[in-house]
Amino acid sequence: MTELVLPHHAAGRRIPLIGEAAIALAFAAAGALGYFLFPDDLAFLTRLIGIAFLVLSLDLVTGYCGIATLGHAALFGGAAYAVGAACIRGISDPFALLAIGLCSGAVLGLVSGALISRFRGLPQLVLSIAIGQLVAGLANKLQWLTGGSDGLSGLEPGKVFGVFGFDMYSRTAFLLSFTVLAITFLLLRRVVNSPFGLMCRGIKDDSLRARMMGASIYPRFVIMYGIAGAVAGLGGALTAMSTGVVGLDSVSFERSAEVLVMLVLGGAGHLWGALIGSVIFMLFEHIVAAANPFHWMTLVGLLLILIVVFAPRGLIGPLTALCARLFSREKKT
Repeated sequence: MTELVLPHHAAGRRIPLIGEAAIALAFAAAGALGYFLFPDDLAFLTRLIGIAFLVLSLDLVTGYCGIATLGHAALFGGAAYAVGAACIRGISDPFALLAIGLCSGAVLGLVSGALISRFRGLPQLVLSIAIGQLVAGLANKLQWLTGGSDGLSGLEPGKVFGVFGFDMYSRTAFLLSFTVLAITFLLLRRVVNSPFGLMCRGIKDDSLRARMMGASIYPRFVIMYGIAGAVAGLGGALTAMSTGVVGLDSVSFERSAEVLVMLVLGGAGHLWGALIGSVIFMLFEHIVAAANPFHWMTLVGLLLILIVVFAPRGLIGPLTALCARLFSREKKT
């Protein structure tokens, strides 16, 4: 059960505490498994979590609003550069750096959303690419701030709560990143299920009907873009703190295209789909690239072709159908 509906005078009011508790327990179990079963791969898992933030962010604007974008890494990388610059200049508290990443990502999201949301179709896609390339160009040219092509290195964030330091095994980074991901996921679940989130989905499905109802489309999309930017900013901040470096790859077109592939793989318009897509793609890339470093991209391409042909809405569709069947069988018995 994911929701509890109160009867009589409170009919229609939904209390999501049961579902949120179950999700929190699932995250805690997954985090414990990752921490204790794969102690030597915590750096990779932390990097995966950082990318998952970016995929969730992309899902908010593409899956829930229908905004086409191929420059979304600009929000992630811009926040990572802001955190890196702040850390080099003496701000070392991890939570202060997270706040810097969140705010800088939100500002970039609002600015990008204000421009991109004014258009539809191909102009929207081209504009998103242009913004992404503009941010990448600035990151390369502003060497005094970003380090240019060399990037920023030697980032040394302080201890979490003044006790847990960032170590070479990424234990603290993994636990911090996973905790922030779980909290962010629960908050985003409330956002997408709120009247605001449902209206964004309704606008995506039928913008003409939404206009006839008097809904303001543009402001809602800009706000959602700002929320998406904040989520991407958290991912950029955590990645910068955990790796200690920020490079041009964080704002590259390839990064934007990669996360779009992850979203398609998992299923757009579903927060769980964004997580599933990022986990499967990153694990597949990690394992296959190690086994066959010369032809792993070919195997990734074949995997994507199979997914698009047999599960055009992503893997979340078959998984949801399977869970529904299992639940119905248990209910009958």
